[in-house]
Amino acid sequence: SQENKDELLQYMKDFQPQNEEVKAIRVLLHGPVGAGKSSFINSVNSVLQMRMTNEALASSTTSDQSFTIKVSTKEGKENIYPFVFNDVMGLEEKTGVKEEDIKLALKGHVKDGYKFNPVSSLSDGDHGYNSSPSISDRVHVLVCIYDANASEMKEPVLQKMKKIREAASELGIPQMAILSHVDTACGETEKNLKNVYKSKHLKKKMGDFSSSLGIPMNCILPVKNYSHEIQLNPDVDTLILSALRLMIDFGDDYADKLVSLQNSV
Repeated sequence: SQENKDELLQYMKDFQPQNEEVKAIRVLLHGPVGAGKSSFINSVNSVLQMRMTNEALASSTTSDQSFTIKVSTKEGKENIYPFVFNDVMGLEEKTGVKEEDIKLALKGHVKDGYKFNPVSSLSDGDHGYNSSPSISDRVHVLVCIYDANASEMKEPVLQKMKKIREAASELGIPQMAILSHVDTACGETEKNLKNVYKSKHLKKKMGDFSSSLGIPMNCILPVKNYSHEIQLNPDVDTLILSALRLMIDFGDDYADKLVSLQNSV
């Protein structure tokens, strides 16, 4: 509803990391090709700009690289929101990003804009390697995006995702997931997005996704990305903003903990 949307939008506008040593909360998106990672970034950008935008260009030419987007609004002046998205290319078997590189990215060793090489991993001394990452360079929340229309996840992709999740768990990085394209996966939801939590089909999808990836149901959020629309819709915005709020809150708690640990040493 418009009321929920306005409240969530205000929360985002007011958001500042708990700890002033943290410049921005860094969100790492991963998942199979075509799951909607770039579209999600575009959708967040559109909702926060309060108009349609297309900055993360969700297309076949850009989905194979890593890029960062700082979402800004134009309210008289440019206001850069204190969160950053990193989108890594799809986790395909032979051509996708290497797990080793994602592990380096989690620790902040991969410079923004580095183009992942599916053949060889990044190592110290390479052009894209950050040898002394700050707390703001590190990943604060890992978000898996999966298409609600996809059939079972391919085993090699699932294995890669599990390894990335294990690496994040070892570092204590919080994790959540987004089930995308929920409108086209269920007739009830297509008619009215407000039915998203009533849909038995989507509930089963989320349950399967939860058990195959090991992410609790309450950390999996249904979302519809903007794709062909020419104007914003409060029901779409509310789902996008709810997912964004959870990831930013998770990441903020983790970043604050990192600063406390660093300062207590």
